[in-house]
Amino acid sequence: MHAEVHDPELRARCTPDYLMGCKRILFSNDWYATLQRPSVELVTEPIAAITETGVATGDGAHREVDAIVYGTGFESTGFLQPMRVTGLGGRDLHEAWRDGAEAYRGVMVSGFPNLFLLYGPNTNLGSNSIIFMLEAQIGHVSRALDSMRRRGLPWLDVRGEVQADFNRWLQALSHRTVWESGCHSWYTTADGRNTNNWPTFPYRYRRQLRRFDLRDYEAGPAG
Repeated sequence: MHAEVHDPELRARCTPDYLMGCKRILFSNDWYATLQRPSVELVTEPIAAITETGVATGDGAHREVDAIVYGTGFESTGFLQPMRVTGLGGRDLHEAWRDGAEAYRGVMVSGFPNLFLLYGPNTNLGSNSIIFMLEAQIGHVSRALDSMRRRGLPWLDVRGEVQADFNRWLQALSHRTVWESGCHSWYTTADGRNTNNWPTFPYRYRRQLRRFDLRDYEAGPAG
């Protein structure tokens, strides 16, 4: 459906003040028509207070309402709610991820043996299909489990230096993306760090996960 906002003042209020893609992109413009109905008002002033009869905004205006739908969003950077995951020596994964979640290729976390993740940190996409990423992860985890079974290994734990090297590379790429260009979105932590999105081409992710290399891991002996 083709839609336009004809009023220049309304169009200005609809126009983001950040680079396209910095926040999630809407692929439909059907809602433009709704904003232009006589019974609809788009208010972009910050809310100052909720009163007994309506909403007061920062410009001093008060609008009486019958109902308020409060869209709180969601906290995607938390990853673990409401789970608690404990690793070696009683280490808590919430604590390990206190400054932002990270993993090795989004699949394993150092210090948490046999914790295999699907759709883990930095494996979301701003484009392409999440199914593409999940298929790569499932294949990789299957190869890891097969390697453990063939060698009689009861546990695997990715080496700390391997995970650290991977995340230095990943964050260097992230700094060059639109997601870290100054806006705040659910892709990033409060301090602007990208913990959700894969910062380069999806085929590079699949290529990285195509083989399982036991040299990247500490492995426990049988028995």
